[in-house]
Amino acid sequence: MSLLSLNDIHVSYGSVEVLHGINLHVDEGEIVTILGANGAGKSTTLLTISGLVRPGSGEIVFDGKPLLRMKSHEVVGLGIAQSPEGRRVFGPMTVLENLRLGAFCIRDKSRGENNLEWIFDLFPRLKERHNQLAGTLSGGEQQMLAIGRALMAEPRLLLLDEPSLGLAPLLVRSIFETVKEINKRGVTVLLVEQNARAALKLANRGYVLEVGNVAMEDSAESLLANAKVREAYLGG
Repeated sequence: MSLLSLNDIHVSYGSVEVLHGINLHVDEGEIVTILGANGAGKSTTLLTISGLVRPGSGEIVFDGKPLLRMKSHEVVGLGIAQSPEGRRVFGPMTVLENLRLGAFCIRDKSRGENNLEWIFDLFPRLKERHNQLAGTLSGGEQQMLAIGRALMAEPRLLLLDEPSLGLAPLLVRSIFETVKEINKRGVTVLLVEQNARAALKLANRGYVLEVGNVAMEDSAESLLANAKVREAYLGG
């Protein structure tokens, strides 16, 4: 049984349907990437899994439990956390305060402190700047903080939305190496990413969305070699 499965998910914004019956699954321990042009429905898919967008029909199951009637904070409590597109850190709060907000569902204080130490180990820059206001961080540091904040909830499944957006190539490489390390520590990852080549080199499998439909699903290796994918997303 898959850790996460989406079955025939339809989502509309007002009268406009943006997901037309999405089917996808993520197995425990995988890194799965979702590729597609702007407006294909990638971010909407993640927001729907998180409970921030309600589908009109279909089924989402996580570890055997249906998610559709759950509120977003209940989804987090079940073991799914999201690092959103655009980072969305709380600028007037310190790095440490942002991270501790991510642990709102962890009642055991010692577990929260252990998670904090792990995140500071993953992102030493955050430890250096733990008392700095999040709004004064660089874009790369804010991305580290957004991922770290999501990890504070101890997710079994981490949803990453465009983690490389707006970052210099060296930082992108560093962020992706960290995602690989997070996965090695037992966290399953579902990744939406505009940098298709980097995402496919990192992932086990991938889906290609086109205007709200799954146009393609395959191993990451096969998608990298696919002529249509290369032409559309990898520059030929």
